[in-house]
Amino acid sequence: MKIGFFDSGLGGLTILKAVAQFMPSYDYEYFGDTANVPYGDKTEEEIYELTKNAIEHLFEQDCVLVIIACNTASAETLRKLQDTFLKEEYPDKKILGVIIPMVEEVIECHSRKAVLIGTQRTINSKKYDKEFDKHRDKPELFSIATPALVPLIEEGKLNEALDEICLIVDELIAKGGDSLLLGCTHYTLLKEGITERYGDSIMVFSQAEIIPKKLFEYLENHLEVKSQLSTNATRNIYLSAQNSNYDRIVGDILGGHFISD
Repeated sequence: MKIGFFDSGLGGLTILKAVAQFMPSYDYEYFGDTANVPYGDKTEEEIYELTKNAIEHLFEQDCVLVIIACNTASAETLRKLQDTFLKEEYPDKKILGVIIPMVEEVIECHSRKAVLIGTQRTINSKKYDKEFDKHRDKPELFSIATPALVPLIEEGKLNEALDEICLIVDELIAKGGDSLLLGCTHYTLLKEGITERYGDSIMVFSQAEIIPKKLFEYLENHLEVKSQLSTNATRNIYLSAQNSNYDRIVGDILGGHFISD
């Protein structure tokens, strides 16, 4: 059986790539809902139905564990899916999100003042704030919705997206901030550019760097899941819609090698 990854678009491929490099022997399946990207401007009901449909697709592709690599979906629907849909329809399967691992990593690094950027739905949900509030030693958190970034990244306009983020980082540094939280997997594609511009002057937290270690630890602590995973080192990618940019973007993310149904 496989490990599945779901995202509203292509950003979650950065997490798939990082996990597959960290644990190369497992079989992986990816669903990118490019027909409906972005999720940040949709209602909670729409996000739930789209996410549920995607997870059902991954379960049908023999996934025993699915990572919701979409912050918007993790914020809006993860708990409901785990508590109702999973228990009623697929009690032998698992669904995990990406927000709690990010929060844990920020706490471990002792950030004092941070800015979170994400979709409008992620910011409005205050999911990050709620998770940070569970910790005594939490940073002062400022949250900024950046709805223009996902469309820019999906169109391959990375330099324009990077310029938008750098305006936020400049203001954060001016106010004594020490951390930038990339609260959308799409934004991971911009981390290298951010680091090149700012060096060590700010910590940049990307889920593509956090999730592999956290997933490894999860499997070590849940041997009943790990024991079911097949180890043929396969990777398959399904996109719900194609356009002329996607082959190039997917190739850039994965080094030019991918399989698409």
